[in-house]
This record gives sequence, structure tokens and C-alpha cells, in this order.
Amino acid sequence: MKDVRVLEIKESVFADNDKQADELRKELKEKGVFLLNLMSSPGSGKTTTLTRTIEALRDTLKIGVMEADIDSDVDAHTIAKTGAKAIQLHTGGMCHLDAGMTRQGIEGLEVGDVELAILENVGNLVCPAEFDTGASKNAMILSVPEGHDKPLKYPLMFSICDVVLINKIDVMPYFDFDMEKCEEYIAMRNPNAKVIPICAKTGEGMEEWTNWLKAQVNEWNA
Repeated sequence: MKDVRVLEIKESVFADNDKQADELRKELKEKGVFLLNLMSSPGSGKTTTLTRTIEALRDTLKIGVMEADIDSDVDAHTIAKTGAKAIQLHTGGMCHLDAGMTRQGIEGLEVGDVELAILENVGNLVCPAEFDTGASKNAMILSVPEGHDKPLKYPLMFSICDVVLINKIDVMPYFDFDMEKCEEYIAMRNPNAKVIPICAKTGEGMEEWTNWLKAQVNEWNA
């Protein structure tokens, strides 16, 4: 059988993306815009958590949201009802956003009057973790029904996140979810990650989360 050439392009693709991400991060810093990259599986409660977050912070911060999905604009309409500036990003079938795509979103959002920009990334625990978007901080949501062992199964996602929100703690009695083990597994992947148990539906734990986020924005813009 004739030999074929194999080209290893993954590293160069990521290297180029990392360069673009660093440039975007620097530009946002100069503009006083804090960019949060929010990731999770579908159905974890991202949009509900985001809605609660906006309601808590909209009187103190100017907020803009980029909703990324393969299709539809349902989430953007939901966020727009909170009064925050919102746009929908369609990824054309891509299961993640990279730095270049995020830049397009930032330009479309027109962040001149935004202090906190939030990117609600495409819902999955694999692809979004591989690409630096240029965010100031990365956050993810793990919902109780998904199980406490997810940090063992998706190590990269947990290793890149600055904060992990464990959502839907109101249903813990109905699931075999061990909070102590979950925190232990997260620490194995990322000892510096802050873990905050929340229930976006009832509001439990949301104050700790929004206080953390507000402090990060203030530090970024100091």
C-alpha cells in the first residue's frame, strides 16, 4: 500500500487561536470590558442561572450577553426580557466558539457601554473547553442530575474553569449525588477552582456567585 502523508495540524490551529485570544483579552482589558465564558452541558440551567445573575447585577453593572447555539434564537429572546443587551450567535454547526468567532460576537454586541460581557457557549463539555475564547474568566455549570463523577470524565473542562457552579441542589435528595466527592474530584482536576453550590430556580447560593463575579469585574477594571 502506498504511503500517505499525515499532517499534524491540531497544535498550530490551537496556537493561532491562543494568539488571537490573548490579543482579544488585551483589547477588552483596555476597554474595561470583562468577558465571562459560561459553559455547561445542555439542560444544566445556563440560561436560568444567567437570568438570575443579570437580575442581581443589572443595577450595578452594564451587562451584554452573547448567546451561542447551532441554531434558534430562543435564549437570546429570554435574556433580552431581563433588559440586558443580547445577541444570538449561530455557529453554523460548530460545537464551540473560538477566539475569532468570539471577536465577531463582541463586535456585534457593540461593547462600548458594556462592563460585563457574558458568552453563553454552546452546550457540551468537550469542544468549548479546547478553545480559548479570549475570556477574562471561565465558568461552568454542573447540574446535580448529571452526577458527581463528571470531573473524572471531562477533565479538561474542569481544569480550565475558574469557578464551578453546582446547580439544581434542590433536587439532591432525589439523585445519587455526593457533593463532597464532587468537590474532591474537581480539586483533583483544578485545585484553584472555586466551587459554589446553587439553585438558580430558588435563588439559593446565587448571592455568593454574583458577589464573586462582581468582585472579578471590579478587579479587572481597577
